Amino acid sequence: MAPLRRTRVLQLSLGAILSAFLVELVLGVASNSLALVTDSIHALLDAVVTVVLLVAARMAAKPPDADHTYGHGKIESLGGLLGGIAILLLACFFIYESASRFQDPQPAMIAGTLAMIGVLYTVGVDVFRIVLLRRAARDIGGQTLRADLYHAAMDLGSTGVAIAGIALASWGIYSGDFAAALVLGLLLAALSVKLVYRSALDLTDVISPELVREVRGIARGTGGVIDANPVMVRKSGDVVFVDITVSLAGDTSFERAHEISGDVEKNIKRKVPGAAATVHFEPDWKGVPLDSRVQDVAQRVGGVKGVHNVSTHRAKGTVFADLHVMVDRGMSLESAHAISEQVEAGIQKEIPEIKHATVHLEPFVTIPEESDLEDRGARDAIRAILERDPDIRGVGRIVSLRFGGVLKIDIDCSFDGNLTIERVHDKTSEIERAIKASIRDALVTIHPEPA
Repeated sequence: MAPLRRTRVLQLSLGAILSAFLVELVLGVASNSLALVTDSIHALLDAVVTVVLLVAARMAAKPPDADHTYGHGKIESLGGLLGGIAILLLACFFIYESASRFQDPQPAMIAGTLAMIGVLYTVGVDVFRIVLLRRAARDIGGQTLRADLYHAAMDLGSTGVAIAGIALASWGIYSGDFAAALVLGLLLAALSVKLVYRSALDLTDVISPELVREVRGIARGTGGVIDANPVMVRKSGDVVFVDITVSLAGDTSFERAHEISGDVEKNIKRKVPGAAATVHFEPDWKGVPLDSRVQDVAQRVGGVKGVHNVSTHRAKGTVFADLHVMVDRGMSLESAHAISEQVEAGIQKEIPEIKHATVHLEPFVTIPEESDLEDRGARDAIRAILERDPDIRGVGRIVSLRFGGVLKIDIDCSFDGNLTIERVHDKTSEIERAIKASIRDALVTIHPEPA
């Protein structure tokens, strides 16, 4: 909305200055006033510059496209730069003319009532433009509005010079006109240099260090963020583009990391007007348990389907790691061993304090969301095997589902509640082997319960 409002304001400013040009030119010729005709030419130049600024503002309002992924906001800064240069050239012309006429003053032509009507109308137009543009520059912002505001101020000043020239010439004091023009030229030169400087800074992506610190502070203040670096900020028109990388605890889940980065983006947009934030996240392993780091390294190795039972321990100052790694069940031992060596090498490279890692390979079976109907025959055969085992106190639910040549079996059975978990684990492993020996391609999971 801001770019559209900016173009409307510039259109009003253009219409006003064109009307002042026509009034000054017609009444200046009619009254034979050289000062008024000269000021009308200056108004025409002002109108040309306003057209340039209007075109720049319209182009800046275009949405991003394939060639301008950050939008067209920089075109507005370019328009402000060109407008500032135009003002500087006009100011230099005023300074030169004033200095020349001090050395060789020429009588001004005496103006009449029509000339005074012309300059008074132009004063009204200039005041209207200054109020309009100043309010718009404060509420909307933008280099093009500031440039046209300086133009309006310059036009009011030049009109004042024309009034002074008419009045002083009628009293026979010609040098007063030149002195006023010289002061006006110096003031406009200073304003135009400031505008050119600010526009050039925008074009070179100079950004306020305070804004960068503010963005970094917002990110660091978001829950779950350890640090924020690097922080890259650039402006394009009214939009502040932020590209920031935040550090999160290395054992943070991907879902939680995405949630935290979303919070960072929302906080930046809420506290920085016109911000468009892109947030990246990276792991920070300081203070994270060693087991989590080992699991992260192993999971990133190609061919690894899952990692569990990770443990680390120390012996005589040396750190050892044990972990269970799942690979495709149809993979050859040679290929699976190559993956385990990659896991070990990755752990020793990224976690140098671990001197040795032991990898236990296990087959991985992908279980689809939908399986075939339950295999009742297999379920009866499994129950017969379980009932022959004297250590099993009771058999509960048996679920056997067949899919893709694999029979997935889930069993609930009870044991003596005083048995150690190690003994129960050994017993369930023995039962699993017995079932697999009887039923080919069985994938068995036993859930032990106390009797």
